[in-house]
Amino acid sequence: MLELRDLSFEVTPENGAKKEIIRNINLTIEDHSLTAITGPNGGGKSTLAKLIMGIEKPTGGQILYNGQDITNLSVTDRAKFGISFAFQQPVRFKGIKVKDLITLASGTKLSTVDACEYLSKVGLCARDYINRDVDASLSGGELKRIEIATIIARNTPLSVFDEPEAGIDLWSFNNLIKVFEDMKSARENSLIIISHQERILNIADNIIVIADGKVKEQGAAKNLLPHLLSGTGGCKFYQ
Repeated sequence: MLELRDLSFEVTPENGAKKEIIRNINLTIEDHSLTAITGPNGGGKSTLAKLIMGIEKPTGGQILYNGQDITNLSVTDRAKFGISFAFQQPVRFKGIKVKDLITLASGTKLSTVDACEYLSKVGLCARDYINRDVDASLSGGELKRIEIATIIARNTPLSVFDEPEAGIDLWSFNNLIKVFEDMKSARENSLIIISHQERILNIADNIIVIADGKVKEQGAAKNLLPHLLSGTGGCKFYQ
């Protein structure tokens, strides 16, 4: 279980005026659930995801994972505790083959067949990608799907996805939804997905609305989603 207690984060721009990005957030993310975090652009969603992973350090409050305070732990230590993170813009690794990246993520010695299976799960033809470099030759959508394949290979208790739909085509997005549905159905791990997409919100167990650095609403998706949807199929986010 992940707990955020009075979590805050502020920055000091060059003009010297402090700006609050996250404001005293209190949240509990239950095990074996898919939680979608949504809200307006600039509301603090991605910052919150980075705080959970340790990419950013809070200026106040605590982060507890399975009862242990991880507030001051590094990204590496949190990864060792079983937390994975998928960036909105995936990192490129020049000189590393796709197979090697998936093998590193899994923590075991994978055969080519095993590595190919992970690529197949995200809709990539394995023979076309398994020996490619994870570099600029890959499109954003290809790189995003390879990153998600590494998350599946890691199979950690908690995985955080920051706007996984960003930069991918419709076919890839449909495949992505299927991946998340399968992960949710397995009920082995917990997922946190930062997203604006209604189709992702639809498959969530719980939805949290973040705006102006605060939790505006939270609850079971089946109860909360109807109140968020507008007549045009978009989401009514709080200003």
